[in-house]
Amino acid sequence: MTTAQHKIGSGFGDGSTAAEVVAGIDLTGKLAIVTGGYSGIGLETTRALTAAGAHVVVPARRRATAEEALRGFENVEIDELDLAGLDSVRAFVERFVASGRGIDILIGSAGIMAAPETRVGPGWEAQFATNHLGHFALVNRLWPAFTPGARVVSVSSRGHHFGPVRFDDLEFRQGYDKWLAYGQAKTANVLFAVQLDKLARVRGVRAFALHPGRILTDLVRHLDRQELVDAGMVDAEGRVTGGAKTPEQGAATQVWAATSPQLDGLGGVYLEDCDIAEPAPADGTRTGVKDYAIDAAQAERLWAVSADLTGVNAF
Repeated sequence: MTTAQHKIGSGFGDGSTAAEVVAGIDLTGKLAIVTGGYSGIGLETTRALTAAGAHVVVPARRRATAEEALRGFENVEIDELDLAGLDSVRAFVERFVASGRGIDILIGSAGIMAAPETRVGPGWEAQFATNHLGHFALVNRLWPAFTPGARVVSVSSRGHHFGPVRFDDLEFRQGYDKWLAYGQAKTANVLFAVQLDKLARVRGVRAFALHPGRILTDLVRHLDRQELVDAGMVDAEGRVTGGAKTPEQGAATQVWAATSPQLDGLGGVYLEDCDIAEPAPADGTRTGVKDYAIDAAQAERLWAVSADLTGVNAF
């Protein structure tokens, strides 16, 4: 059954924190993998999951940075992973699978935003490669390790409103725009969850995508002061304004997606502010989810293209 893209009245909202949404949920004995789980909302996700009893594996491109950020955390292990490199993805998966453990939660929280034009791997545009293709390959290679009832959480963004997947020019060879490239990657994150949920639900594995909110973290490192001012995230002096969530609030929706019993039996939908999001309004207001990001045919097409590009397809 397809889950309706409408609010369910979770009781949480835009000001809820990760600790609040996981309160009362016992994750003892559960294993979670959180990419980017050592900075920004990823760090707060790791904090909330471990506080609830989960063991969290944090694959990190910057291992030394991760070790410093997670010093003092219990039930955390750090491994190496560069999502922009398929060989790195393969090596991480081989190490994890060799441990013989099962996966109960995977949260794809790592990503880059509005980066200058950069090519990785065989010439892939870096935002599409890192935010989407790396996570696509990671989940597909790890598929045999997922336990029945597991959840996969794909961290997208309201940035998906910038545009759909450009199947005729995925790599932006016909002119690069950092925001359109970011938008394509974030749309891909949603379509990935739609198709994965369709393919994986037969084993009881469900997938979700989400917008965490606007949060002033290292994700904005490619933006200058004026761009942050224009986005309403800081004032002219660089002070954080009311236009941004705290990292603890920003982590809430992905922690809710990964753990909430309110989502049992549901999947394949886009979330925001700790609830299922409504369809985007026709007036262009940047809330909710755009039709093209949850279109089943587009999701199936992207899956096929991604499998061809990465050479990986568990299904």
